Amino acid sequence: CTFLALGTHFGKVFLLDIQGNVTQKFEIVQVFGLYTREGFHDNFDCPIKVVALHPQFTRSNYKQFVTGGNKLLLYEKNWLNRWKMSVLHEGEGSITNIKWRANLIAWANNVGVKIYDFSTKQRITNVLRDNVTLRPDMYPCSLCWKDNTTLIVGWGTSIKICVVKERNPTEMRDLPSRYVEIVSAFDTEFFISGLAPLADQLVTLFFVKENSEHMDEEFRARPRLDIIQPLPEGCEEISSDALTVRNFQDNECRDYRLEHSEGESLFYIISPKDIVVAKERDQDDHIDWLLEKKKYEEALMAAEISFKNIKRHDVQKIGMSYINHLVEKGDYDSAARKCQKVLGKNMELWENEVYRFKTIGQLKAISQYLPRGDLRLRPAIYEMILHEFLRTDYEGFATLIREWPGELYNNMAIVQAVTDHLKKDPTNSTLLTTLAELYTYDQRYDRALEIYLRLRHKDVYQLIHKHNLFSSIEDKIVLLMDFDKEKAVDMLLDNEDKISTDRVVEELADRPELLHVYLHKLFKPVCRALEICQQRNFVEETVFLLSRMGNCRRALQMIMEELEDVDKAIEFAKEQDDAELWEDLISYSIDKPPFITGLLNNIGTHVDPILLIHRIKEGMEIPNLRDSLVKILQDYNLQILLREGCKKILVADSLSLLQKMHRTQMRGVRVDEENICESCHATILPSDMTRPFNVVVFHCRHMFHKECLPSPIHGVQFCNICSAKRRGPGSGILEMKK
Repeated sequence: CTFLALGTHFGKVFLLDIQGNVTQKFEIVQVFGLYTREGFHDNFDCPIKVVALHPQFTRSNYKQFVTGGNKLLLYEKNWLNRWKMSVLHEGEGSITNIKWRANLIAWANNVGVKIYDFSTKQRITNVLRDNVTLRPDMYPCSLCWKDNTTLIVGWGTSIKICVVKERNPTEMRDLPSRYVEIVSAFDTEFFISGLAPLADQLVTLFFVKENSEHMDEEFRARPRLDIIQPLPEGCEEISSDALTVRNFQDNECRDYRLEHSEGESLFYIISPKDIVVAKERDQDDHIDWLLEKKKYEEALMAAEISFKNIKRHDVQKIGMSYINHLVEKGDYDSAARKCQKVLGKNMELWENEVYRFKTIGQLKAISQYLPRGDLRLRPAIYEMILHEFLRTDYEGFATLIREWPGELYNNMAIVQAVTDHLKKDPTNSTLLTTLAELYTYDQRYDRALEIYLRLRHKDVYQLIHKHNLFSSIEDKIVLLMDFDKEKAVDMLLDNEDKISTDRVVEELADRPELLHVYLHKLFKPVCRALEICQQRNFVEETVFLLSRMGNCRRALQMIMEELEDVDKAIEFAKEQDDAELWEDLISYSIDKPPFITGLLNNIGTHVDPILLIHRIKEGMEIPNLRDSLVKILQDYNLQILLREGCKKILVADSLSLLQKMHRTQMRGVRVDEENICESCHATILPSDMTRPFNVVVFHCRHMFHKECLPSPIHGVQFCNICSAKRRGPGSGILEMKK
């Protein structure tokens, strides 16, 4: 049970609970048990000022100190359960304060502070007061025990920290077994009315006098409750609060007292008219103070650090208060930046903030801080911001498209919006580049490629490589080389397997200066590759490069001389389909029977075998000659059969097509007033049909006035239009006369 016992000037004692409510009232001052029948009652010849009970009070260990006048009396029960009284001290003036801790008793009188060791029945020290000019009844001594051996003494403006220590046995002689060492002593600015320990710090109650600005005399100010950090030769002020109590202007130093409740960090400031309860601030109190002072950044930081210990505050609510404060100040960028930290994964709060920023016209401020990872808002939110940028800031719009993943929004909707803006400003490079990026994300690479080429954008080559768009640039090679010859040629040479050299040459045929650049660079890497292959004796690779460079005869020579592979030589000759190569192959093979056998088995479909057979020397032994000759004859018969079959098919198709053409040409051709002469562009039929006229109609359906046609060539009339277009001459199919 926690309560406060309060004695009044009229000799009454009240018991108060921690909220200040009176629970009991006593008219007679005496010592007794509140919840037992134990008690003590005696009459004294002077007023009782201080009573101290043993801290470990029990029925078997019941001791008390009573100070009356200038005496310090000890009452304790003997073995007959009777009270025994003994005088511990007297004769040095009134005893103003007494504190008991474990076996140590400290009291103060007009001379100083004494400490008595109850276990040895010895007084172990006397700490004299410093300022003897101060009246001890007006500026009484303040005492408090920090622990079982540390006593803190405050008197006037002086504070001393005294530590009780054990004396070395060799030094005892007739001295007490303990002694006191003052480990710290310092002066304060104001008069001390009370002391209490707070961890390794001190809570001090000061009586304050200040000088008046208009008069020379001092006046009493509000008392101060300070927390100080004792140092060996001084102190450091940690905090200070001025207390408002009733009639503080009339109070003296002796009118204030400071008591504390151990284990609860509760401190009671007692004045003649008020009792103020102070407690150690917790983190919630600190945050309250920071919010009151509008220090939202510090409040948020304090809440985040102590989020497990705060009870009345919520980190997110403090963060929202901070965001609101920044918005009210007009610091929209800072407010948007804080949203990342404060809103976290709460998508509902995010959307609410986005709409609030839209209402105040600050969507741009919050755009760069929106979630864009695994947690995302609805696509409509991102689209709303993109539309806002597209309406007011093309560059900002392009930046968002580059930074935001395409999954955040409906790509097609944004493409359509950009397209609509390009109708008003078709040459805007920022919009075109952004549209190309949108097409790239949508995998419409051909559209993106067209835009990049149109803009001559540096990323065009990266786009081609990344998405393998070589099939899309076959008809755009000239554009690529006009943009950057070096990069274009390097890309084409590195990807010959995707765009052949023949295709590149075909595309550059009308631009000889570009073709020269391409072929020159093509030849240079091929020559370098050939040199390396020859140095390392890579025969097959050398053969390939020689053929690419057009030196097919040297390539064939290497196959025959170094590889000695007749099948490969024959295959190479077939691929090149060059009569001179076949002649070289026959000349090289004519004195090598195995080569002759290979040629006889494979040459029949490309070269007349007779050319080879006539050049074979008489008497030369050729392996499998009979089988080779039989194969040649079989191949010849097969060719004859194929030719006869093809001839029959050709004759049948020709007859069918001739009949079809005859039927087509025998059909009538409608000629009316809507037709015109292809030469003079006048109506083909005269307005007066009664007059004679001549009209010629060709199989191609072009019509002319007879007089508009040139003279026949060798008796044959040709259509001027079809002849000019090189479609072949068309003969007249109908001549109308009247």
